[in-house]
Amino acid sequence: MSISLCHLSFEHHRPAFGIAETEPRISWKFCGDAIDWEQTAYDVEITRGPDGVPNVFKINSTDSILIPWPDKPLASAESATVRARAHGKEGQPSSDWSDSYPVETSILVADDWAGAVTIAADRPTEVDGPKQPVMFRKAFSAGEVASARLYITALGLYEAEINGQRVGDHVLAPGYQAYNYRHVFDTYDVTDLVKAGDNAIGVTVGEGWFSGRFGFGARPRNLYGDTLGLLALLVTTDNDGNKQTVISDATWKTSTGPIITSEIYNGEMYNASLRQEGWSSAGFDESAWLATKTTNFSQAGRPSPPDGPPIKRHEEIMPKEIVQSTSGKTVLDFGQNLVGWLRLTVDGPDGTVITMVHTEVMENGEVSTRPLRSAKATDTLTLDGTGPITWEPKFTYHGFRYVQITGWPAETPLDGNSVTALVVHSDMERSGFFETSNKDLNKFHDNVIWSMKGNFLGVPTDCPQRDERLGWTGDAHAFMPTANYLYDTAGFWRGWLKDGWSEQSRGDYFVPPFYIPSDDIEDTDRGRVRQPTAVWGDIVVGNPWALYQTTGDKVMLKEQLQGAKMWIDKGIPRRENGLWKVGIQFGDWLDPKAPPEDARRATTDGTLVADAYLIQMTHLLSQMNEALGDADQQEIYRVQHDDVLIPAFQAAWMAPYADAGGIANVTQTALALALRFGIYTTPESREAASKTLRKIIQDNQFQVGTGFAGTQQLGFALTETGSTPHFYKMLLSTTVPSWLYSVSMGATTTWERWDSLMPDGTVNPGSMTSFNHYAFGSVADWMHQKIGGLAPGVPGWKTIRVAPEPGGGITSARSAYRSAYGWANVTWEVTDDNKFSMTVKVPPNARAQVVLPGGTEVYEVGSGESSFEIDGFVLPV
Repeated sequence: MSISLCHLSFEHHRPAFGIAETEPRISWKFCGDAIDWEQTAYDVEITRGPDGVPNVFKINSTDSILIPWPDKPLASAESATVRARAHGKEGQPSSDWSDSYPVETSILVADDWAGAVTIAADRPTEVDGPKQPVMFRKAFSAGEVASARLYITALGLYEAEINGQRVGDHVLAPGYQAYNYRHVFDTYDVTDLVKAGDNAIGVTVGEGWFSGRFGFGARPRNLYGDTLGLLALLVTTDNDGNKQTVISDATWKTSTGPIITSEIYNGEMYNASLRQEGWSSAGFDESAWLATKTTNFSQAGRPSPPDGPPIKRHEEIMPKEIVQSTSGKTVLDFGQNLVGWLRLTVDGPDGTVITMVHTEVMENGEVSTRPLRSAKATDTLTLDGTGPITWEPKFTYHGFRYVQITGWPAETPLDGNSVTALVVHSDMERSGFFETSNKDLNKFHDNVIWSMKGNFLGVPTDCPQRDERLGWTGDAHAFMPTANYLYDTAGFWRGWLKDGWSEQSRGDYFVPPFYIPSDDIEDTDRGRVRQPTAVWGDIVVGNPWALYQTTGDKVMLKEQLQGAKMWIDKGIPRRENGLWKVGIQFGDWLDPKAPPEDARRATTDGTLVADAYLIQMTHLLSQMNEALGDADQQEIYRVQHDDVLIPAFQAAWMAPYADAGGIANVTQTALALALRFGIYTTPESREAASKTLRKIIQDNQFQVGTGFAGTQQLGFALTETGSTPHFYKMLLSTTVPSWLYSVSMGATTTWERWDSLMPDGTVNPGSMTSFNHYAFGSVADWMHQKIGGLAPGVPGWKTIRVAPEPGGGITSARSAYRSAYGWANVTWEVTDDNKFSMTVKVPPNARAQVVLPGGTEVYEVGSGESSFEIDGFVLPV
């Protein structure tokens, strides 16, 4: 029997470098095959500074995730190394000491910036048009360098260099956040880049989300400010601990360079003839460069270390095929709808202009640009004829599978050696895996993953290609449980939810915006996106609760409790019976029967949807208070839920329709929500509703009849009422509208509309049509739990729920989740001789509750591997 600690982490950071927490909570994951192993105590050793003396803290506790920092708080910009070991019960082995893991705080107070100020080019800015990126430069001398740290952010997006070498691997930094409240700065270890003697630092800044054209509809430029700026502090330390600083101030120089424009929606224009070789190295002649001036953050918020991970490059994909469009243009097909940009390695004559138009699909033999709306999604590279150039854009990104290329020079073959697609997304660690015997379902699941990657760029965007790309809250609300299984999203969500509270707490009406960050930063008359709206506004309750289920993090839950309470208590306009007043409701958005130009015109009344979600959110708020130990508040919301809201809903939406299906709208969404949220309160009413739901599904030929509000809940509602076979038939249908229809049409991501691509291969006529939209991928949550059989039994996964429900002719499934304790695995299969066999692997210090298909008995198993069999098992089809 072996046991080891295979990973230590601090809070939600990956890695824990340049963090804000001075007392970061510590977690460790277990490896090994120890049977029924449970921790009873642990030791934590903390060594502070390069020459510090290890200090060991011995704690009697079964906790191994988010344990309190046992030492005195870290100071600003202080580092430490930490290792741990865990001790089992009597007769069980202890682990060896883990490896040592570093943790380092960032600079934490204003004085730490050592006088650094925000600087801008001393020239007029392009207020009413795209801003040409600005290059900033500073020459400096350094003595002996034992360590060096660069703290940096921009009014815009930045890329830094020291002595001609790129700093770090972040892209589109510092990302997108509610800049008027929280402006992220990054911390880099640049020890290897700074040398004794003469040095130079250079930073290029582009407009990005900060001052570019961005926002839903015809939004103006300069949302957060109209000037590109830089804030930077470089700190070097010698072997004796002496520090030297280089700060951003008016002594820097500035110029423009080869990037003419670089816009989020429109793309980048680059002219290689304008390159300035060596501009970020010592000895460069900067005499022709302009001076800089000091500026301020304008509407930018407090400089803050990041919560979420940075955006990085993750994969490289070569063209799968080169085709000719109907009009004779060259089109690269990468075989995968992805998010990122191209990297070119190309040589050609001076003045050659290469143009790249990025689209998700082709229509009638041409790249389909209509779904981009006003976004151009076009990059241009102008060659200077001096030899091969390797180029990629810096401050834009695209959602695409196809790229139409014109102007490609004959001197360079157009192939995988000259063109590569780079896949970028927030640097989250993959945590969940799933596979079945059904290849189409596996492909759909793969598409869900690709859509998540493509839309998790700093914020959870609705789509990555058109003139939108906003953090829509309703989409995130639906998809969050799926996201939390597939990736470690704790830091990603935590930063976004902080922005959500900043946006919600403006004024005294506590209404979250439709999307976070909001582009209505002035909030005149509540703004156009701060109107009370169910499901979307409900994210401030539903998402903290979903994140708590995954992480067990009560500190995060407490951070978000105020926003949840304010939304339920003050933000939602109520009638006398406690239900919603009629207002703006997106309802069951993109119900498959909604007309192309009116996605909210669903078959289920939007106010019914709102009232159902109000009941569920009130229930979750009661549970949040219970988890945080506030029995009085728990009871207040329980009474609202049980004694006020459910009776009011039944009186308004059920009682008058007793003879017409038992609910105002006899639809998949209305019935699923009422069943899933416990609004049918008697066995008789639940059975009648379940029977009605099964009938309308059968009458609809097992096609989907739900939009954003109903889709995530439908499968669980059916399973909870003994109708899992009906959902399998829906899940495996390939007729539009269905999940596998897009697979049958060759999709490599999930779509915004059930029929984004029509059966004849044309694009849906609606102006809002994306081919990379994760919301309908929320069904994967049901797949993980009911096919894969894996779910948290308690918040944080210390107890794992294993309860697969095979069906649909699927003969095997494998699922794996990297929980806070380590890997949990479930593998099952049904053999030709009707034997069901399942293997469950549980990490040390965790347990599993196992329920076999068709049974009710709960088997409690500890860590290690356990096997289960059922003879004579008939696989449901």
